[in-house]
Amino acid sequence: MAELGLVDTCGILRQPWITSRRDSSGLGWEHLYVSAQQERPYRAEFAPAPTHLLILHLDGPVTVSRGQGRSWYSRQVPAGGLFLHPARRSLSVELGGGLDTVHAYLTDEALREADDGRPVELREELGTKDAMVEQLMLALHGVVRRWEPSARTYVDHLTGMLAAQLAHRHGAGRERPGRGTPSGLSPRQMSRVRELMEQRLAEPLPVADLAAAASLSVSQFTRQFKVSTGESPHQYLLRLRLQRACRLLRTGSSSIGEVAVGCGFSHREHLTRVMRARLGTTPAAVRRAG
Repeated sequence: MAELGLVDTCGILRQPWITSRRDSSGLGWEHLYVSAQQERPYRAEFAPAPTHLLILHLDGPVTVSRGQGRSWYSRQVPAGGLFLHPARRSLSVELGGGLDTVHAYLTDEALREADDGRPVELREELGTKDAMVEQLMLALHGVVRRWEPSARTYVDHLTGMLAAQLAHRHGAGRERPGRGTPSGLSPRQMSRVRELMEQRLAEPLPVADLAAAASLSVSQFTRQFKVSTGESPHQYLLRLRLQRACRLLRTGSSSIGEVAVGCGFSHREHLTRVMRARLGTTPAAVRRAG
C-alpha cells in the first residue's frame, strides 16, 4: 500500500493560514498521516476526504465552530481538547483564534483492523477530552519530530492503539460485545514471531509482518502477544535489540556505531540514548565491563 500523504487529507493543511512545522511525509506510513502546524483564524468549507481527521489542540482555549447543515454550533476548546471529523463527510469549520495543533489522518483500514475487521463509524466531536488519545497524539508528534527508521514497529503500535481507542470510545452508537480474555500466542506462533524478529533485528519491522508470521490480524496479534509476553511487540523487539547489542559489545570487536546499526538502531547516539533510558548505562560502559 502507498504511503498516506497530504493528498489524502481534507485540505486544511494546504491553506495559506497554515504554517507547517513538520509532518510524516516520506516516512512510509501507510495508514496514518501526522502533521504539526500553527493555524491562524479562518472560516472555510472542505470537501469530503477518504481519511478520518483528528486534531489535538496544543494550546488554548480557543473558540471553534463547526457547521451541521444550515446551523452552526461553537465551543471553547481548551489545550488538550480534540476535534474529530469522520471520513467521507464535508467539513464546515471556523477557528476563532491562533492555535498550535497536531493533526492525525487515519484510514478506514486501520480502524477496521483495530476492531477485528468490523467497519467503524466515528462521531463528529468538538472539544472532547480523552487522556489516552492526547498522549498517543503527543507520542506520534514526538516520533515525527525525532524520526528514526528503527521506530517503525513503535509507530505501528501507536497507530493501532490510537485506532482502537477511537473505535471503542468514539464510535457512533454501537454496543460492543464482550471480547473475553485473549488466550495468548501458541508456542509455535511465538517461536515464529521471535525467529522473524531475530532474523530482521537490524531492519524496520512492521507489526503487520509479525502478525502475518503468527497468521493473525494485527489487532489479534497485538493483544495475544501482550498476554504471552507482558510486553507490546515494540517493547519486546527493543529488548531483543538491546540484548544483542550488549552481547556484541562485551564479546566483539566492532565499533559501537557498527553494533548500533547492526542491532536496529539508527546510529551510535540512538543506541546510547535508548540504553541509558532502559538499562541505566551506556555502550561504552558495557564494553569496558565486558
